[in-house]
Amino acid sequence: MHQFVIWTALEIEGFGASLQHYDELIETDVKKEWSVPENWKLIAQMPFGKPTEKPGEKEFNHEKSVLRYLSNVFEV
Repeated sequence: MHQFVIWTALEIEGFGASLQHYDELIETDVKKEWSVPENWKLIAQMPFGKPTEKPGEKEFNHEKSVLRYLSNVFEV
């Protein structure tokens, strides 16, 4: 919920933001580069700034192409 509130507040002020989750593969390098204490666990970051252009139109796949039902409870 915290990221949703922060994201919404940034948008109200005219900023764009992107929530990026960390992968364990880069955690060591990130901690070293930015002097992050070893006892901190990196979960995500939210870079933000003023958008330079409007976002493009999104294309959505039909749910049947991205969902797989493994039960006969739902009719497909």
